[in-house]
Amino acid sequence: MSAASTTLRAHQLTVDGRTAFVQDWGPEHGRPLLAIHTAGQSGVQYRDAARELAALGYRVLVPDLPGHGHSEPARGGPVTDLADYARFCLKALTLLRIDRPVVVGCSIGGKIALEIGALAGDGIAAIIAMAANAEAGHVNIRAMRRELTDISAPSRSDRTYWGTLAVMGSAVSTRRRELIGRMHCREDPQVSGSDLLAWGTHDVAERLPRITAPTHLVVGDDDLWVDAERVGRAAGRIGRSRFTRLPGIGHYPMEEMDDFADVIDGWVEDLLALGAHTAAGASAPATPPEGENP
Repeated sequence: MSAASTTLRAHQLTVDGRTAFVQDWGPEHGRPLLAIHTAGQSGVQYRDAARELAALGYRVLVPDLPGHGHSEPARGGPVTDLADYARFCLKALTLLRIDRPVVVGCSIGGKIALEIGALAGDGIAAIIAMAANAEAGHVNIRAMRRELTDISAPSRSDRTYWGTLAVMGSAVSTRRRELIGRMHCREDPQVSGSDLLAWGTHDVAERLPRITAPTHLVVGDDDLWVDAERVGRAAGRIGRSRFTRLPGIGHYPMEEMDDFADVIDGWVEDLLALGAHTAAGASAPATPPEGENP
């Protein structure tokens, strides 16, 4: 792993009159990859994945969404529409002169990735949407029952900690679970609450056919918040798509998986090959069965 391949730069951009912070990992002429974090969190969620993807030759752009991490709040206060976040990401990419990136997102970041695909069309090379459904207002009943237990915690910080642990996968070590849980306690309650409202109301389902980029939808088998069956059906509405279920993984694949960068690299290569195959005039291969890793 060369020092140059894992170089970290940082940008303070002005987007809609507010300061936006973007991490920029890896070689300047590497394959661009936009990585979008989850509700209430920040780009720190990709602290390991971004470095490892940079070592594989990617230029990894990791923004803090408005009101998260180092980015200033949006002018109108906490954002409650994920389409606003999608437009923010597209403006940041334009300012950085990034063309046709691969877009990777998790949870609200996964929904934002789908929204970006619907908005940008051929301006996106590929999409990997993790832990995200396409419809509004659907949550997993197991998660709601667990929430009834977690809600009795004595503080918001404790609730965030125990709630994070609850949605991680069985394959994650106790030590790693503890670290992820503590890192997540940095969230701003107003921002994270607004993010969850945005998650619950955002519906991109009817616009999925507008997504022209090859797309991979991913769900952890231990994810309490996402209905895998619905995600699988959403994949079937996108022209060039893949769908994968991850055994032993929960709601945060980029933090839970030790080999996340290598897995993402494989998915990207598969998606780009799928895009090239169909662009040449061949019909798109059928989406693999649930649980099958293409």
